[in-house]
Amino acid sequence: MRGRVDPAAGPIFEQIADQVEAALARGELRPGEKLPSARALAEALRVNPNTVIRAFELLEQRGISETRRGLGTFVREDVDIEALRRRRLRAAARRYLKAVRELGLGPEAAEEALKEVKDVT
Repeated sequence: MRGRVDPAAGPIFEQIADQVEAALARGELRPGEKLPSARALAEALRVNPNTVIRAFELLEQRGISETRRGLGTFVREDVDIEALRRRRLRAAARRYLKAVRELGLGPEAAEEALKEVKDVT
């Protein structure tokens, strides 16, 4: 899991939850895997442990993780990785289209730009 938070980029607990989701989508975390303790993650990110606990609660609400009393927080065994990837991809597409519209362009220009970049990479 890549660990950086930016206080200017929105609520830190949401950034942490999003980073866990991204690590899961990339395959860096797997279903059933134990997450770092709130204390260890808080130290690594230099945030308050309560912030990490709040992020873990958000992950539980999203159906990504579960807390096992006395054992820690784990990625749920039944988490749908493909659905998570599709959801994150749609969110990225919405951000991209918003940026395109802010340039005064439409979806056709966005699609053309993607084709150009795809051919280069």
